[in-house]
Parts: sequence; C-alpha cells; structure tokens
Amino acid sequence: MPKPIFTVKQPISKDDFQDYHQLRFEQLRQPWAQPKGSEVDELENQSVHRMVVDQFDNVVAVGRFHKTTCFVAQIRFMAVSDKYQGQGLGKTILNALEREAAIQGVTTIELNAREVAINFYQACDYQLHNETHTLYGEVKHFAMSKAVKPIKNSYTPWLEELEAVWHRTIPVSKHMIIHPASLVEQQFTVCANREANINLHNTMFAGSIYTLATLTGWGWVHLLVKQQQLQGDIVLADADIRYKHPLHGQPLAKIQQSLTSGNIEVLSKGRRARIKVQVDVYDGDRVVATFNGKYVVLPMIKAEQQNEEI
Repeated sequence: MPKPIFTVKQPISKDDFQDYHQLRFEQLRQPWAQPKGSEVDELENQSVHRMVVDQFDNVVAVGRFHKTTCFVAQIRFMAVSDKYQGQGLGKTILNALEREAAIQGVTTIELNAREVAINFYQACDYQLHNETHTLYGEVKHFAMSKAVKPIKNSYTPWLEELEAVWHRTIPVSKHMIIHPASLVEQQFTVCANREANINLHNTMFAGSIYTLATLTGWGWVHLLVKQQQLQGDIVLADADIRYKHPLHGQPLAKIQQSLTSGNIEVLSKGRRARIKVQVDVYDGDRVVATFNGKYVVLPMIKAEQQNEEI
C-alpha cells in the first residue's frame, strides 16, 4: 500500500467546513456524549482554520487559532483522526498555525491543553503554567504558552522603519497600534488593535478599517520605492472600499503582489509613478472589507531644480 500523502489546507467551501467540523466533533465532543453542534463556538468567524487532508481529500487533522489581541493568539480545537494518530500530524497542523500566526505579527500563543496532550505541547516548546478548568467533569485542562519566533528576512528593517514613520507622522496610526507584521511570500501583512477602534455595536469602526487599508496600501508603495532605491512623495489619488461583514475580532490587512499594478521604475526618470493596489481586510480567515486605491509617487525635485524654479 502506498504511503499516504498529506497536505495542509484552509477550509473554504461548505463541504470543507462540514468535514473539518465533523472530525472536531468525533474527536473532541462525541466521546463525551455531547450533542452535534457543540464542536463550534461563537468565535468561528474570527478564527484562522487549518486542516490536514490525505491524497483523497479526507480530513485527518484540524486546528484553529483566534487572536485575542494584536500580538497574542489562542489555539483551540486541535484534533487528529484515530486512524492517523502517532504519524506527526498534530505537529504538522500546529506548525501551520504557528507559521500563520507569525505572519500575522503574533508574538505569543496561548492554549488550554488537555492533560493527555501536555507532553505533546511541551515537546513543541510550550511552557506549562497552571490548571485552568475541568471539562465534562473529567477532562482536566492546563494553561500553556509559547513565544512565537518572528518572521525575519531582508525586509524586517524596512518594516521597522515604516512603523516608526507611521507612528511619528500619523498619530492615529500609533493610537490604533497599526503594525507592519510581515512581508513574505509576495504578501504584505499589517495588523491593528481592535480595542482602540470599536464602535457602539462592539465591532470595528468603519473609518478605522478604511484608515488601516489606506496605510497598508501606502506602506506597500513605500516599500516598492525603497526596493528600487528611489525617493518620492506618496499620495493617495483615488480610492473606494466595500464593507462586506462587520469586523468582530482582531483586524488584519493584506496585500498580494499579484493584485497590484503599476511601474515604480519610471520614478527614476523624473516621472510620476502610478500604483494600483487591492487591500483585503480580514477577520480571521474571512475578508470583511476590500479597498482599492490608486497611489501616485511624486519624484523628488533636486535642489538645483528647485533653485531654478524659484
């Protein structure tokens, strides 16, 4: 019999989630005679979901996290099919969740581990803290946490500089704790603090979503300019945004390079560069707003040119 081939994927379709939740139910609720439906909670739409499937697309492991603050996430509902216990799939799903958390700027992951899973998490570098609660009168849980290794690459100093520029020149960005989380795999990710931006409905204020998206687009263009070792003044020329769902969790903005257009190199010839970007704002895995912006980069006028114009 050929060795199974396993792949990590994000559940997207209705069928994906049905199979994803079914495994969660079978492993975490059914053995304790809990009803169907008890395997989901009110944070599903605020969470990042991942699953491992075999070559026949059967779901064999699942897990999720939701961000509790801009920089802290909690992992829940980790489960592996009985058929594939002991094959490293728990580590596979955990690694996938930790990787995505790091991309989103998370610095600490917390979880409440069942007693039987403590050794597994300790082997994955989680620290044991204290007993938290007992589920169904018999399943003890213990608080554990892990410091997440940040995404470090050649762009890291640029992101640190960008955050300093935002916070120094645009005070609202500091209040919102807008933070360039990562630039990796042709994707620019920016997070913000929900608590500083909630409205009377206890969701994120639409104006704050727009500000986050606008600065994310501006930041992307700023990074393009730096990448080409050019200089210019970036202005937003036109924009529109579509709000699709209320944002209940921690906000996250993403730009995919494939969804941008324009030629930044014309700036080197003293011409204006026009860059179009699409910014998607997320609540967990779900896109809650889409921003389309047109930015213009104005070439820097040399001192001698300025004197001539004067």
